[in-house]
Amino acid sequence: MGTIGGFRDRFVGGMLERGYDADFASRCFAQIEGFGSYGFPESHAASFARLVYISAWLKCHHPAVFTCALLNSQPMGFYAPAQLVRDAREHGVEVRPVSVNHSAWDCTLEPRADGRLALRLGFRQIKGMREEDATWIVAARGNGYPDVESLWRRAGVHPAALERLAEGDAFTALGLARREALWAARALRAPAPLPLFGTAGEGGVEPAVSLPQMTLGQEVIEDYLSLRLSLRAHPMELLRPKLPESLPHERLGEAKGRVTVTGLVITRQRPGTASGVIFLTLEDETGTANVVVWSRVYAAFRQAVIAGRLVRVRGRIERDGSVLHLIAEHVEDVSPLLTTLGRPVMIANNDGRADETKRSVGGSVRSSARHPREQAKVLFPSRDFH
Repeated sequence: MGTIGGFRDRFVGGMLERGYDADFASRCFAQIEGFGSYGFPESHAASFARLVYISAWLKCHHPAVFTCALLNSQPMGFYAPAQLVRDAREHGVEVRPVSVNHSAWDCTLEPRADGRLALRLGFRQIKGMREEDATWIVAARGNGYPDVESLWRRAGVHPAALERLAEGDAFTALGLARREALWAARALRAPAPLPLFGTAGEGGVEPAVSLPQMTLGQEVIEDYLSLRLSLRAHPMELLRPKLPESLPHERLGEAKGRVTVTGLVITRQRPGTASGVIFLTLEDETGTANVVVWSRVYAAFRQAVIAGRLVRVRGRIERDGSVLHLIAEHVEDVSPLLTTLGRPVMIANNDGRADETKRSVGGSVRSSARHPREQAKVLFPSRDFH
């Protein structure tokens, strides 16, 4: 039954001192006492504590295993794949890209020369990729695919699947850059390989071309379009020269007074018990920042707070022990800067889940989205909790 009964005299006495009726005070405590016998059972607390302890232990001692399991369980949880991978790399985990010669459908673990484990991203990370196609690719792989056409012939997947693999930069192990792989994939137009064909058929010889090399910004944009993350760089790392007034998040611990920060919005939270206060989590190439937006500031900058994907916040530092927050005074939506990294071509709007985005059957990355704010919204989606 617990020990809440020991507070009866104090509770009832306090109500009597404040002018409440004795019978009313007794009935109030009886309700609390009745709920206390089952509302917070020790079994629930113990089971939750056990899960937290095991998760924390795994993350501490086996971060590659922990991250691999989380990625294979998406969509779920508080953070999207990009944040999970960033955190894993910050804790020393080697994350390897999707590869037609190494990946499976799920993310997997691969041994390293030093005895540790590396995390290999799976085909599941490529938007629009089907598990059935991934299964055939793995089954027919043998000692590896030497080129795009051999994968098409042996695995028998539709050319649209080849395009998705190329967009996901999964042919790098074959020595093919993203554009070269996409060029080779689009040269194969039949839905399945034919047993016999010549130069006039579906596997005709393509003229030699010299494709322009993609910039780092273009590569990062294409990574996010296809994989929802990038192992090359964080968008803020490339935009940092354009934002000299913004303090890197890793330096907030030593900052005092008023500062300016800029970052991708990872999460928005507006708890019902917070009297309209909104909590933003921003991410840059160095870490995360917690931003508190009071209701009056929210009223003044509502559009930027709700719709911005890349926001610049000016405010004052507030510390409570080891916890640090930035109390927002001015919020600005600078999402159009994201379109300067590469071509401003966006995928279709997402369905409300931060780590899962719709795309057309053909696998094209083109879309009707034109305004930079809308483009940034679907390219770098945040997780919003209300």
